[in-house]
Amino acid sequence: MSIEVLSGIAPRLYELVAPLVMNCSVLRQNNNYPFKTSKHYLWFVAIEGDMVTGFIPVEIKSTCVVINNYYVRGEDNKTMSSLIDAVLEHFKSTSIIRAVVHTRHEDIFASNHFFVTQKWKLYIKMEYRCDDERKDKCLRSSTSAVG
Repeated sequence: MSIEVLSGIAPRLYELVAPLVMNCSVLRQNNNYPFKTSKHYLWFVAIEGDMVTGFIPVEIKSTCVVINNYYVRGEDNKTMSSLIDAVLEHFKSTSIIRAVVHTRHEDIFASNHFFVTQKWKLYIKMEYRCDDERKDKCLRSSTSAVG
């Protein structure tokens, strides 16, 4: 599996994800909430062979980045974890990474060092932050970024 990182307005992004974001079963899996993009997004797209197996769009805001409205074929935890890892690696120097997570995915995000900040019926707001609790992991990331 490879992961491509694409601008939210890149023609290749549309080529890869358009069949999925307009697919009724994919939309149903996302509680019929549409996928959004703009120049303020980066998309992490997992590809196996010639098939897209998942994606995570990340909105880049002035104070943080936000994961929202992602998709993984077959709810595959390995693909989801690989996508989350790619996002964390890409944004390792960003102090706050937020995620709006389906309740069914709380455990996979928690295993990737996200913690709950708010719960709703269908979603959970989670956050990954380089704070004292995660200092060792963050220091390893920033050290490897320098070297």
